[in-house]
Amino acid sequence: MRARIPEPPSNTRFTGLPDLADVASGQRTLGPGTRGDGLRAVQTALLDMGFALHGGADGRYGQQTARALRNFQQHAVRTFPAVRPTGTLDAPTLRALDALAPAPGARGQPRALPSAFYDGQPVRVVVALREHRTFLFDPNGRLVDIFPNATGAAATPTRAGLKVVRARLDQAASEAAGARLWNDRHVFGVRLLDLSWADGRHSGEELHGTNAPALLGADVSHGCIRHSNEAVLVLHDALSAGDRVAIVEHVDDPHLGVPVPVS
Repeated sequence: MRARIPEPPSNTRFTGLPDLADVASGQRTLGPGTRGDGLRAVQTALLDMGFALHGGADGRYGQQTARALRNFQQHAVRTFPAVRPTGTLDAPTLRALDALAPAPGARGQPRALPSAFYDGQPVRVVVALREHRTFLFDPNGRLVDIFPNATGAAATPTRAGLKVVRARLDQAASEAAGARLWNDRHVFGVRLLDLSWADGRHSGEELHGTNAPALLGADVSHGCIRHSNEAVLVLHDALSAGDRVAIVEHVDDPHLGVPVPVS
């Protein structure tokens, strides 16, 4: 039986780039020391899908690119089992990225998205912890945008479950809270959304901005979910007190699904 010849990328983001053709054929991987247009195309796709990549698409492989690829791989392995969270670009990862990245010039993701319902209740936000992304939905359940986040460190993890926006703090209130709690008025960035559990219990967690954007995409917080200041402005303007926020490990969490029919 003749060996199956790997197909080149079909998403026009990745076509016509010799180094990506070599990755697709299994002849090479893109990792430490790599630079060039192929890597820049991959970085741009990751940014457009909402993965953290501080410094942007510079065409050079470094720690930020490794982190972004690893977070994408944590996401992709749920639908592409051959993918492994190595932080390097190999053939299985490129095949997954080819299928999941939007068309050139677009943001978001055409498939493998979370549902905007948690245990049958509509949510406005889904936070996917393992891939470090926050999904914002409009009131009708349509995806608005995807933002990178940073979540709790191993000793202070962000707890999964259904949360509710309890209060919305503007910049002055966020800075006052930072000065009071951490002696740093910039620690919460420009906005803060305080969360409670769905049953009303205080969670001690928030959606907020950050004064350390290079740490987005990592497990570094005391349990809160950090975002860029640009992203948290969008979240703050979009959400109201009482809106639900689902925090899950992966986008295929069994709590996420279609709404429960009204009897």
